[in-house]
Amino acid sequence: MVTGDPMSTPDIAPSTAAPVARLIEAFHRLPGIGPKTAQRLTYHLIRMPREQAEELAESILSIKDRIVLCGRCQNVTETPVCAICSDLRRDSTRICAVEEPLDVVSIERTRAFRGQYHVLHGVISPSNGIGPEELKVRELLERLRDGTVQEIIVATNPNLEGEATAMYLQRLISPLGVKVTRLARGLPAGADLEYADDATLAHALEARSEFKTGQ
Repeated sequence: MVTGDPMSTPDIAPSTAAPVARLIEAFHRLPGIGPKTAQRLTYHLIRMPREQAEELAESILSIKDRIVLCGRCQNVTETPVCAICSDLRRDSTRICAVEEPLDVVSIERTRAFRGQYHVLHGVISPSNGIGPEELKVRELLERLRDGTVQEIIVATNPNLEGEATAMYLQRLISPLGVKVTRLARGLPAGADLEYADDATLAHALEARSEFKTGQ
């Protein structure tokens, strides 16, 4: 079954060569790839020089052959312990728990966090049959055993599943004497109050900070 876009499937002409149709369907299974984009990508590859196509294929196979999960933070890496966990300049007393590896990339891009990470690889979602046991929660608890970690920053998304996961982690970790915090949510830079929804305004008020001199 094609899962790239549940609302549509590639409209492949019966005369389309089988390898072409197969690749269109394969692209369409990728998240965010609609039927037209799948077709454009396929025909772009047909026109691509063979050496470039081989390089692309080798890159895909390399990911499957060489990428593993970090033994500490569960982020994707090609070494037993990732570069962030191996960096002695990082603050090992603070761990930011995120849903997916891409979230690590987003936070690192801000250059505002110098602690370490833990990738949960999903969120609790009963409707999708995903419980805590499917996440990397046990591995997170293992990292708290030696008493080094003082704070867990829960950076799951501010939706129903993300909130449920954050509350679960809070109930699990707080009794261990480790501080559990949540990312503040509020108004984006340059936003007008009149266009903000009620939930965003409420969270902005809850996460308000002191107005310091010179700020």
